[in-house]
Amino acid sequence: MAKTKKKVIILLVIAALIAIIPLFTLKGAEFGGSDDAGSKVVSEITGTEYKPWINPVMETWIGGELPGEIESLLFCLQTGIGVGVLFFFLGRFVERTKKENQDNKTKKTT
Repeated sequence: MAKTKKKVIILLVIAALIAIIPLFTLKGAEFGGSDDAGSKVVSEITGTEYKPWINPVMETWIGGELPGEIESLLFCLQTGIGVGVLFFFLGRFVERTKKENQDNKTKKTT
């Protein structure tokens, strides 16, 4: 029990360091979206203004650009659904393994 507890504490400390260290080491860094960076690179390479092939579906529906808060909400919702599906199946695999191990134990004893 103590070995597992020690391992969890070490992993939590590592996770906290991964989250905190960039705050102090990347002072003055600018973080932008990959969409903006990609269009800038295309404009630099071709020398012309980048024009997207299609417009985003949500922006077409509402007739304008989505507010940043709504974009963040939709991104978080998408992330939550993905994580839920991922861990649902991981849980199923763990339970299947437990059941198979339990069945193997009962077969060996009989």
